[in-house]
Amino acid sequence: MDEDDRLAESFEKQRGQLLTVAYRMLGSVGEAEDAVQEAWLRLARVDAAELDNLPAWLRTVVTRVCLDMLRSRSARHEQLTDQMPEDSVLASVPVPGGAARRDGDPEEEALLADSVSHALLLVLDTLDPAERIALVLHDMFAVPFGQIAPIVDRTPAATKKLASRARQKVHGTPAVPSTALAQQRRVVTAFLEAARAGDLAGVLSVLAPDVVRRADQAALPPGAPAVLRGAGAVAEGTVLLAARSRLAELALVNGTVGLIVAPGGELRFALTFSVEGDKIIEYSVIAAPERLSQLTLAVLE
Repeated sequence: MDEDDRLAESFEKQRGQLLTVAYRMLGSVGEAEDAVQEAWLRLARVDAAELDNLPAWLRTVVTRVCLDMLRSRSARHEQLTDQMPEDSVLASVPVPGGAARRDGDPEEEALLADSVSHALLLVLDTLDPAERIALVLHDMFAVPFGQIAPIVDRTPAATKKLASRARQKVHGTPAVPSTALAQQRRVVTAFLEAARAGDLAGVLSVLAPDVVRRADQAALPPGAPAVLRGAGAVAEGTVLLAARSRLAELALVNGTVGLIVAPGGELRFALTFSVEGDKIIEYSVIAAPERLSQLTLAVLE
């Protein structure tokens, strides 16, 4: 095995971890693969024998590439729409040793995309680039602040504050006491599980008799009423949308437990609930873009 082959083998051992780091920083499978590929190209331009810690060096390079991508995205005021894994197609480019860049493995990409909740990706995308880097590296990959600080051009103490501020944004501030939040979570979870299963009786069990469901027209089939009243009508309307509910995830929506539907990290629908005791007395399905943009989202711990 020659030196190029040994270098490629060493890189390949780190590739999965690097992709995971990059995906959590960028929220895009395709962009994560681009960042990792750039690290491979940069590795070819240094003397690998002089690197004391190749995994740490590669992680730092990938992080710096991601930081540049996030800053560029922020400067363009882009709203990232992630490509679904099956849509990610990478061009073939030369790499050291004459090997061609491999296309993404669909199974690997699907696993990568499923490794982080869509709710977390949505909230991470609201952070500024340095906040996102600090939070992802420290909280998700246990990288010490002293190692993160040079990447984000801060002192370790300032980097710790950066991560703390990001953590607060990600987890939000509940609008109700913890006991009420826990009760909401139990009720909304039961509702979601029953809706996913198309279980009419299960949905009925968590609805108040006079429950009201309100929905934006964009969330409904043509001709469907925007308002439904009564447990029977609401339960039937919920079960009709069972396929869509399979994509739903729990999230903190405007400070209370709700649901979001965000395939590929793009927010399509949000559900807000009013809960009394163990019953839902009202819920709303928000789909209008202008209303979605006004929501405050956070991740449920």
